[in-house]
Amino acid sequence: MKRNYRLTRSNDFQQVKQTGKSYANPLLVLIKLPNPDGLLRIGVSAGKAVGNAVTRNRAKRRMRASLSGLMENIQPGWDLVFLARKPIVDAAYNDIIAAEIYLLKRAGLFLDESGRE
Repeated sequence: MKRNYRLTRSNDFQQVKQTGKSYANPLLVLIKLPNPDGLLRIGVSAGKAVGNAVTRNRAKRRMRASLSGLMENIQPGWDLVFLARKPIVDAAYNDIIAAEIYLLKRAGLFLDESGRE
């Protein structure tokens, strides 16, 4: 995922977490908040419940890699935060992609090939 599509500041993460709407799955949690600039920005996080630093970083790398393939199918104009849950450690890569698509569809942010929700 390119850097200009990432949420990087702690204040941005906090604002999305506190005021955004969340959608849950056994592997991930998605929190969305409208972006006033009309840009799509995505943040990825994994708490200590996921595991040690190596495990958390691996989970975040896998989430970012799978999201980079979905970027053109995500509706712009939103700040999104994906939170990892403990079962993501043992999940297959395809399961992570399926969980992200499922959450994006539930949130109404996944566009099909024709550009519609």
